[in-house]
Amino acid sequence: MRKSTKITLACVLVVIAAAGAVAAFRHERQHGAQPAQADNNAQPAAIPVVAEAAKSQDVPIIIRGLGSVTAYNTVSVRSRVTGNITAVAFKEGQEVKVGDLLVQIDPRPFQAVLDQAEATRVKDVANLENARKDLTRYATLVQKQFSTEQQYDTQRATVAADEATVRMDQATIDAAKLNVEYASVRSPIDGIAGIRQVDLGNLMEANGAVIVVLTQIRPIYVVATMPEADLGQVRTAMTQRSLDVEAYDADDSKLISQGHLDLVDNQVDQLTGTVKLKAEFANQDQALWPGEFVNAHLIVETVKNGVTVPAAAAQNGTQGPFVFVARNDNTAEQRNITVRQTENNVALIGSGLKAGELVVTAGQSKLSKGARVKVTIGDGAEVAAAGGSNAPPGANVR
Repeated sequence: MRKSTKITLACVLVVIAAAGAVAAFRHERQHGAQPAQADNNAQPAAIPVVAEAAKSQDVPIIIRGLGSVTAYNTVSVRSRVTGNITAVAFKEGQEVKVGDLLVQIDPRPFQAVLDQAEATRVKDVANLENARKDLTRYATLVQKQFSTEQQYDTQRATVAADEATVRMDQATIDAAKLNVEYASVRSPIDGIAGIRQVDLGNLMEANGAVIVVLTQIRPIYVVATMPEADLGQVRTAMTQRSLDVEAYDADDSKLISQGHLDLVDNQVDQLTGTVKLKAEFANQDQALWPGEFVNAHLIVETVKNGVTVPAAAAQNGTQGPFVFVARNDNTAEQRNITVRQTENNVALIGSGLKAGELVVTAGQSKLSKGARVKVTIGDGAEVAAAGGSNAPPGANVR
């Protein structure tokens, strides 16, 4: 009897549970499951970026060109007389001055010719003096009619011939003196002696082999090329002031020397579309050397208080260059700009930006117009604007 009662009670409980499950299923079918409501007010996460302030500074406008260093003067020294070299008075690579002795050629043959010419002149001068005395005598005799006019005229011609002979003797002496002087080969310029081409004891022919090449390097020239499109700008600037030129090394990273523009060549090379420039450098430290290749920077203008930003900030888009500006409300503004020049990783802005505004220099690839940003101020950035700081609230400075 007790077993029957327990079984009946268990069946009742099962039936009640099943009925509750069926009722819950029907309620869900009727009303449907209610999903959690999405939070439409949630904002996207801020994008971390690095920014720097646009600066105001004087910026030189530069035209670049590949140039080569050319000696101010180059002389191939040769002998002007024939003779044996008896002395070499210079060392290779030595700096020489005007008039310094380089090579001595045996002067004895030329000195002998000079002595002979001087002796001949002494003899001819004596003959001339005697002829002049005779002419004076004939003049007296003609007046007294002791001599004819013909004899007087003949004597006058003799005096004229003797005078011409003396002048010719003097010319011979001058030529002989030049040969004696030419036997001492001297430097015609201040410069550096190159490699010696002849040795002691060699027989030199007049205007023959080169003895040594001298190059003047103080001052010195740099000849460079520039695009013909810049010709008008350069010529206009030359009429207003002297243009500075800077010579950089082959890597275009180290300044070697500074000079000024001397001239623009008188014609454009039609094959390359370039024109040559010639600049003069004092080169007192001898930093420039003939034949060396350099990068020439011609400064045609200096922009006063130009707005500059790191070159990485300027991006190129379908509508031209632009930057992302970090605004005070922690959003990014895409700003169209013009770039006048990019030099040494610094972009000179022509328009579209003011000094002090924050421009994004890293992280631009993730940005879009109005995107929220978390700004970190780059190294050395000076953030300032009219009326207070231009950095967004909460910006980090590293």
